[in-house]
Amino acid sequence: MIKKHFIHNDFALENDTASELYHTFSAHQPIIDFHCHLDPKAIAEDYKYDNLGDMWLGGDHYKWRAMRINGINEKFITGESTDKEKFMKWAETVPYTVANPLYHWTHLELARCFNINDLLSPATAKKIYNDTAEMLKSPEFSTKNFIKRMNVEMIGTTDDPADSLEYHQKLIDDGFEVKVLPSFRADAVLKTDDSKSFISYIEKLGKVANISISSYAQLISALDSRHKFFHSMGARISDSGPDRFFYAPYTDAEVSAIFTKLMEGKTISSEEKEKYNTAVMAALAHMNHNRGWTQQFHVGALRNNNTRMFNILGADTGFDSINDAQPAKKMSQFLNLLDSTNQLAQTILYNLNPADNQMLLTMCGNFVDGTSASKVTYGAAWWFLDQKSGMERHLEDYSSLSLLSRFVGMVTDSRSFLSYPRHEYFRRIVCNYVGKEVERGLIPNDKEILKNLIEGVSYKNAKTYFNL
Repeated sequence: MIKKHFIHNDFALENDTASELYHTFSAHQPIIDFHCHLDPKAIAEDYKYDNLGDMWLGGDHYKWRAMRINGINEKFITGESTDKEKFMKWAETVPYTVANPLYHWTHLELARCFNINDLLSPATAKKIYNDTAEMLKSPEFSTKNFIKRMNVEMIGTTDDPADSLEYHQKLIDDGFEVKVLPSFRADAVLKTDDSKSFISYIEKLGKVANISISSYAQLISALDSRHKFFHSMGARISDSGPDRFFYAPYTDAEVSAIFTKLMEGKTISSEEKEKYNTAVMAALAHMNHNRGWTQQFHVGALRNNNTRMFNILGADTGFDSINDAQPAKKMSQFLNLLDSTNQLAQTILYNLNPADNQMLLTMCGNFVDGTSASKVTYGAAWWFLDQKSGMERHLEDYSSLSLLSRFVGMVTDSRSFLSYPRHEYFRRIVCNYVGKEVERGLIPNDKEILKNLIEGVSYKNAKTYFNL
């Protein structure tokens, strides 16, 4: 018997049908990664990493979190230790991640990106570090060449309205074959708790938009000016990451008065905050509709739970968690506010709490009107749910309450250039789910039906949905 590598040809494919679906209809499809947090500067400047420690651990809070759970000192995670020292501590942690998605991702990335099939552990770490360091010297591992080698067709970065988008412009000027498109994320205008930071951001936004922002109307004008600029740079997607949806009836006069208080450094009440957030999110959504964009809402994260570590390291460093279930009524009221004036753009909803899966799926169905397929749709299993059991539950719920054949598929939501094998992981799990249903007799073993489903979820649905 020939011993298989851990990451072998039929990894995660548990029957013959699943294997056939993956290798026939999914494996060769290009990648549309329409939501991620990659640095456009690194792409534009064709950055070359020196070592796997930097490339793997530079901003990956998934790994940081696992290392902390494993008792690794912070100096080997985000501290002043060398890249090699950090890598060795990650290698020390990897055996303890067995049965965690990080174990799968780690070895998929080694296999697909470096053709390394050894299991990472303290015993293999030095050789893997040295071998990959040598490989990274090759031109094929420059950022641009690596992206092309991974069969990526489109990347959607996540960008602040005040961003100059200079690196996106450079990529256009250089004629880079892969589309690297900005996405508009205006969360900073909703962060009103710290008045000093809020005022500073508003001043920065006004400077970039060439508008002196002293009123709410001027704030919306500045945001719309930047939205228009993003549109000219190829943006067709916005993103928003509130902890929940907001809704409260408001008047322009009320919101104007609230904004004035904010700019005076005064504290606003919870009721005023609800009105202000509703108004701003609605105004941004109207911009999306007016310019024919798709809007994404990622809801349900409880962020920056550890104040001590936040003060040391800042946000997005691995101290976030799943929040309580979403208030469905607020979500319904906000979406209805947009729909009531026929200004609801194409919308993708993501949740972080698995208890919200079915609520969000049924919510999407309330606001589709036949004008386009999946006008309001359910996004991929996100963040803490982006793992095998989370994706399997996601697929089961999607199949039960919506049209799986219309699912727009996977995003990496990652800061790491090595994350593209996550698309393969997702595709294998989808094919395994469908293959099991076929072999149970619950989905017909019909080539055209299966081809449409698997090619759509892997690639074609996203391409059509975003008009790429």
